[in-house]
Amino acid sequence: MTDGDTNLPTIERKLGLQIWGIENMKMVPVPEKAYGTFFEGDCYIILHTKRTSRGTAVDLHYWIGKDSSQDEQGAAAMYVTQLDNALRGNPVQHREVQGHESETFQSYFRNGIIYKKGGVASGFKHVETNMYNIKRLLHVKGKKHVSATEVALSWDSFNKGDVFLLDLGKVLIQWNGPSCSIAEKSRGLALARSIRDSERGGRAQIGIIDNEKDSPDLMQIMKMVLGEKRGELRDAIPDAKADELQKANVRLYHVYEKDNDLVVQEIATRPLTQDLLQHEDCYILDQGGFKIYVWRGKASSPEEKKAAFTRAVGFIQAKGYPSSTNVEVINDGAESAMFKQLFQRWTEKDETQGLGKVYTTGKIAKVEQVKFDTTQLHARPELAAEQRMVDDASGEIEVWRIEDLQMQPVNPKTYGQFYGGDCYLVLYTYLRSGRPHYIIYMWQGRHASVDEITACALNAIELDKKYGDEAVQVRVTMGKEPTHFLAIFKGKLIIYEGGTSRAQKSTPEPAIRLFQVRGTDEMNTKATEVPARASSLNSNDVFLLTTSQVCYLWCGKGCSGDEREMAKMVADIVSKRDKHTILEGQEPAEFWEALGGKAPYASEKRFQEQVTHYQPRLFECSNQTGRFIMTEVVGFCQEDLDEDDVMLLDTWEEIFLWVGKASNTYERNEAIASAKEYLKTHPAGRDLATPIILVKQGSEPLNFTGWFNAWDPYKWSDGKSYEEMKNSLGDVSAISEIKVDLNNINLNKRTLSTTNSTGSSTASASPEYKSHFSHSDSNSYSNGSNGNSSPSLVPNGEGIYSREVLMNKTVDELPEGVDPTKKEYYLSDADFHDIFGKSKDEFYQMPKWKQQNEKKQCGLF
Repeated sequence: MTDGDTNLPTIERKLGLQIWGIENMKMVPVPEKAYGTFFEGDCYIILHTKRTSRGTAVDLHYWIGKDSSQDEQGAAAMYVTQLDNALRGNPVQHREVQGHESETFQSYFRNGIIYKKGGVASGFKHVETNMYNIKRLLHVKGKKHVSATEVALSWDSFNKGDVFLLDLGKVLIQWNGPSCSIAEKSRGLALARSIRDSERGGRAQIGIIDNEKDSPDLMQIMKMVLGEKRGELRDAIPDAKADELQKANVRLYHVYEKDNDLVVQEIATRPLTQDLLQHEDCYILDQGGFKIYVWRGKASSPEEKKAAFTRAVGFIQAKGYPSSTNVEVINDGAESAMFKQLFQRWTEKDETQGLGKVYTTGKIAKVEQVKFDTTQLHARPELAAEQRMVDDASGEIEVWRIEDLQMQPVNPKTYGQFYGGDCYLVLYTYLRSGRPHYIIYMWQGRHASVDEITACALNAIELDKKYGDEAVQVRVTMGKEPTHFLAIFKGKLIIYEGGTSRAQKSTPEPAIRLFQVRGTDEMNTKATEVPARASSLNSNDVFLLTTSQVCYLWCGKGCSGDEREMAKMVADIVSKRDKHTILEGQEPAEFWEALGGKAPYASEKRFQEQVTHYQPRLFECSNQTGRFIMTEVVGFCQEDLDEDDVMLLDTWEEIFLWVGKASNTYERNEAIASAKEYLKTHPAGRDLATPIILVKQGSEPLNFTGWFNAWDPYKWSDGKSYEEMKNSLGDVSAISEIKVDLNNINLNKRTLSTTNSTGSSTASASPEYKSHFSHSDSNSYSNGSNGNSSPSLVPNGEGIYSREVLMNKTVDELPEGVDPTKKEYYLSDADFHDIFGKSKDEFYQMPKWKQQNEKKQCGLF
């Protein structure tokens, strides 16, 4: 195959998932029923297309099984390159290695991934939905991203912390380790049900062992298959995951060839900026060895683009990283959300600032404030999420100041006035569906003491308990007030730089103060105190200058009439003196004198600013091991919020922490610390003052639920728990039948053992071999392990055939009943040994890809 080959199958332009396996170096479609099952001896190509706000996003993966051949790996990589060209460079390309798949890849298979031993060409052609001739043990790992690996049928494969599935065809036994979480048990059960429904046509029974003493019948079956347990099971081995500090260690390299050598030149470290990427070049971004990104510039040469994967693999080898390291190849202009978030700032062409953005002073863009209909918030929760609004801000407010580490009520006449030397608690109560909901804002002044900030958080917890632990808690840092916080004060939010609102003030208030007023209506207006000097002015805004004699309303040339009206309302609050409105350029001498004299200030017109369109991201967070670990849930939905989890939702402007009712006390108590750690270690160098919002399960506000598609408010009351799902499995009536079958198997094994001891050449097929190649009808079940010459082991009960009948024959030329994918199975033991130079037992112990290669050479493939 050359680069110019067009051996690609027909690719449907459709949303969703399409999978092909590599067979005879060609792409063969995998039936949808087999999606999520991968043979360890094969390579696969996965194409995923989804709709986005900017059109469609395409991801192209090639998956490498641990026992796949170099030829198959090369063919898969070649096809990915051809597919990328056919799709005009739009896909983001991924290299996936078995057991180390990216979170994006794992998100496609919500019920989990199953690894099967061997590599079976027939597996691409059809799926046996009534296949009962199976005996295998699956090791299930993961809470959010589940994978099941076939392991040895032995108690030695077990540990105390994971889920194991003993698959006996008609019965699936789920054994839950004593250290398993509810989420792990639930995911294991979901996988067992998926196997039952997709592979057994819904006819298999599922039994669950949570406590061995409570499940004697199921344990008896397990012991008949696995033998008696000897000694203690080992503890679970924690997954080797990269912590956030490792992921934050991003480095950008310019990679190119010079005199046939690969040159790797480091050009930048965190924080990275978008302008480092030049369209004429290709770059490698190393995320702490956790993942390697290859960025291909639009104007880079075709040779450089084709060599992307090769260079990435060479880079991994040069760095001494594991060969399983994820690789993502990205085209200029088609960057993934994960890639963009590694940069401090990423702008898209023709993207402008969203609604209600508040800016600091300086030469930055100004965007017209756009009013929206607050009555739509409940009908359109996605609007609530975009606008960061839980309601129309018409609820009730109570405000307390932290004084002597206790809550001191604030005079309602001064609601909305916050001093930088204080901390405040704001309780907002609103009705939703006739039921009260609560938000507790913890406002932290820039000059407040550490003790006051700590006391503010502790008092918030106590206030939350008073309202049934249902309140949403929001950490607000001075100067980073969220949209809804502005709205509840109806245009009267005033932030004083320092000082305190306490009755006994330690320092007198300054005689001259300057306030910058931003906002066009009661929903988005805030006045912030700035240094009282001329350099603080900005031609695009309105400023209030208060002195002991007068209050000046200074209107910059770029301000609007709505801004001037809102400034007049604020002026009545900050000063009782006479109000003098002055226009920029017409200031009296007294004005400049109060500011200490004239000085240059920002006077250029602001233009609309291009800003980043960041996609929301959901993470499971944990720091129990002493390392802060986050697992991303790609393509998230409400189902990903498990009761025993603490989840972090990053919408860029806000951080939500969702706390499940069954989450452990440690992670619950450390939730805010986890969010701060997330911001601190973010590769893009995030603003540590970003608002952090604590949300409790069952009390989610609209600005949280709006980020999820089809949010079900009754899920927590109507959704089935793990115990309810377990009880719904019904009667395991097949257990007694399985016991009888297993007793017969044990008898057959003893007979076989006696026969073999006399020197017979009878060989027993391995469980893996039988699970791939044995056929059975929908009403049969066999775990027999007879010799290969026995008719009962030959598919469809047929006998042995001569080599002349089987070798180099097409499907039409084979005897009736012979499975064309298993021709060698019908050979006599003597012919088999003569052709392959080994016994059947030895042959079937080989990796499946080696079996296939030998069958090809001998005309039996």
